[in-house]
Amino acid sequence: MIAVRRWAYRLDGDNLRHGVCSDLSFSRDDRAENARRVAELALLFADAGSVALVCLVSPYAADRRHARELHQQAGLDFIEVFVNTSLAECARRDVKGLYAQARGGTLANLTGVGAPYEIPSAPDVELTEDLGVAAAATRVLAVLPAVTA
Repeated sequence: MIAVRRWAYRLDGDNLRHGVCSDLSFSRDDRAENARRVAELALLFADAGSVALVCLVSPYAADRRHARELHQQAGLDFIEVFVNTSLAECARRDVKGLYAQARGGTLANLTGVGAPYEIPSAPDVELTEDLGVAAAATRVLAVLPAVTA
């Protein structure tokens, strides 16, 4: 097997909300716009030959479907990874204290607490909370398309 290196860039939802999406709130409409903008950015990276790793809570199926369709229309690969963790595990991992703020009433519309999350019906990869980082990475890498260039 020949190892092929490929440039990758992480599009992090928190970082994007400080710049490209800084004008958006967490309302349903603004979440849809956030997902649309990030899908467009990912499309540009993919079109340039990069693997765009989008780290984003995208709670609505329609927004995820739109991102997939956008890539498919351009003839580019799209892989949906569902990080399937319980609400309790999300709260346990929360270094920013967002879940405590939401439960305390100082943060509205947090996914899973004050806003819904539509579970993906057929993600390309599902990662569960019992997987370690290495096993999760192996699962994701296994579905990446082969690169011949």
